[in-house]
Amino acid sequence: MSEIRADDLGPWLSPDDLDFVRRKVPMVYVDVVPVRLDDDGLVASVGVLLRVSRDGGISRALVSGRVLYHESVRDALARHLEKDLGPMALPRLPLSPQPFTVAEYFPTPGTGFHDPRQHAVSLAYLVPLDGDAAPQQDALELAWLSPAEAVDPRIQAEMVSGHAALVTTALAHTGRLP
Repeated sequence: MSEIRADDLGPWLSPDDLDFVRRKVPMVYVDVVPVRLDDDGLVASVGVLLRVSRDGGISRALVSGRVLYHESVRDALARHLEKDLGPMALPRLPLSPQPFTVAEYFPTPGTGFHDPRQHAVSLAYLVPLDGDAAPQQDALELAWLSPAEAVDPRIQAEMVSGHAALVTTALAHTGRLP
């Protein structure tokens, strides 16, 4: 029996159906903190995208996206990394991905992680990249920031939806929080 892939299933839901489901059921997402490692295997820099936000402003964000029906978390990570950072980013995905944290997004402002469209549960990962990452699709720029720059209050104020907290948590998880 052949394996069914998410790409083979066509559109999972129409935009109207997806909006309806988002109002009724929490969605599953992945958030990715892309990193470059130094020779000792420590986080040397954090990749942050600059993109146009939902309200039309410019903001900083992490690689993030929905897990599709019948798609493994590992495949979702690979798909979103390629979509946002290109096919030459060469992510080092673990065989059995374990998130460094779980973020719960709510449509209600002021609840920490925020997504006005839905209630979503996101598995957050640190993923080292070995290749040449470049912004793709709606991303305007990819900035590689040192751990100190990534937690600078001015940079974190530019991040959307609680992504600043994910960067801080990721760096604390690795022992690289300045």
